[in-house]
Amino acid sequence: MGKSNSKRIHPSNFEFLNTLKLNNDREWFNTNKEAFQKQQDQIEVFADALLLELNTHDVIETPSGKKSLYRIYRDTRFSKDKTPYKTHWSGSFRRATKYRRGGYHFHIEQGNSYIAGGFFGPSTEDLKRIREDISFDATPLRKILNSQSFVSTFGTLVGEQLKTTPKGFDADNEAIDLLRYKQFLLIKRFSDEEVLSEGFLAQAGLTFKNMRPFFDYMSEVLTTDINGLGE
Repeated sequence: MGKSNSKRIHPSNFEFLNTLKLNNDREWFNTNKEAFQKQQDQIEVFADALLLELNTHDVIETPSGKKSLYRIYRDTRFSKDKTPYKTHWSGSFRRATKYRRGGYHFHIEQGNSYIAGGFFGPSTEDLKRIREDISFDATPLRKILNSQSFVSTFGTLVGEQLKTTPKGFDADNEAIDLLRYKQFLLIKRFSDEEVLSEGFLAQAGLTFKNMRPFFDYMSEVLTTDINGLGE
């Protein structure tokens, strides 16, 4: 089956998901497998184009749009929700080499579409290094978080936070608001109209590009020692 040449999100991509929400069972899905594949192919074309955008300003390990896509099948083993299929399109891109930290993510769903990136589950060691750097001098990070491009794109840093002071740090530290973060996420939400517009690919690419100062800061923190030398 040939793929669409269009690099945009189509109304039918939303429509298939909305129908799936009403018929989230294996019998319906198997009957409509061809329709699913047609929509998935279009999302793959969009993801390929998004990867090309990313590679204009970063080095991405993920080899193709197809490889970026998450499977439609849900893991229901530990979930009370036993519906077998996801009702959104999503994917992630990995930055290349251990010296480029952070990851890029997209989520397409009617009424709930967003472009995201950052550090969803940093290891204990990484989290300690990040907090130590922030505690020593939060100025470089605050400069990024307060920059016009960051605020206009993402608003604020988001992610799960501790309600108390992290162990080993002072509750009176001037950067305690940043030290409480356990996740470091950048999220920009898009309306359905924006997602379906011809300019969405460019907007998604620009959103990823505006993550770079934050990623560059975190990469330096996580890949250099106390003397600023590479690992």
